[in-house]
Amino acid sequence: MTEREHERQAEHHSTDRADGAGHVSTGTTIDTGDGNASIPELVIISGMSGAGRSTAAKCLEDLGWFVVDNLPPALIPTMVELGARSQGNVARIAVVVDVRGRRFFDNLRESLADLEVKHVTRRVVFLESSDDALVRRFESVRRPHPLQGDGRIVDGIAAERDLLRELRGDADLVIDTSSLNVHELRAKMDAQFAGDEEPELRATVMSFGFKYGLPVDADLVVDCRFLPNPHWVPELRPFTGLSEEVSAYVFDQPGAKEFLNQYTELLQLIAAGYRREGKRYVTIAVGCTGGKHRSVAMSEKLAARLGSEGIETVIVHRDMGRE
Repeated sequence: MTEREHERQAEHHSTDRADGAGHVSTGTTIDTGDGNASIPELVIISGMSGAGRSTAAKCLEDLGWFVVDNLPPALIPTMVELGARSQGNVARIAVVVDVRGRRFFDNLRESLADLEVKHVTRRVVFLESSDDALVRRFESVRRPHPLQGDGRIVDGIAAERDLLRELRGDADLVIDTSSLNVHELRAKMDAQFAGDEEPELRATVMSFGFKYGLPVDADLVVDCRFLPNPHWVPELRPFTGLSEEVSAYVFDQPGAKEFLNQYTELLQLIAAGYRREGKRYVTIAVGCTGGKHRSVAMSEKLAARLGSEGIETVIVHRDMGRE
């Protein structure tokens, strides 16, 4: 080894170290001045084991993202710094993190704080799923849950859900995969990340039936059961809220138009706050008894109002046709 190589090795050991908190320091800080344009986009994919993290990561990889699976959270700032040095060759980075212990979670929290200090824009995508769906998935592949130990699958799920509670609350986008297949999950990821330009705020307006349960991934829930139910009108019962007849019936009821107008105004205030806080995705769940008439009609009108306000909106009728 030459003398210069010895010097480089010594310099490497003096700048690359892991401190007592488990945070990795490279001795390099990301330029937050004129060099901001070279800082790559960062998406962190996490969530419940069995909820589809790998599928979400493969989708981003197909969209041209540089994907790193199971990267230790303490190394995320280092990965971003390396991307910033690539002169634009690594413009978008997706990191899949798997939280399996308290120390691991603390490292992730410290890394996110480090990125915030360095003014790195990052988004957290959280994959959620119901306990029943997760149990079925683990049983179908005949594999234990990573955290179940000597217990049952449900014990591992409960332990992981407890560890991830805080991260889920901080997530920018929560996707509930309980009733999604692989293709439907990919479609959701494509809808959020395939565009060349990110809108300021994207909204999903989802109609649902209360008798089938609340949507797990809803940020806001609206109850339309205060309106008369078209189900009890024989000539309207076969139709859905997508039909003009049902929609006209719903919005001819006292309070329907006032509710739509005032809730739209409220959402404008909420949307402004979300933009200030850097939240880019919101799911608005609109419910009635069965998710067929009132919630569908209200969701359609609400989505149209949001679209007219410049908010890119997707409509999902979760329970329509389920009865």
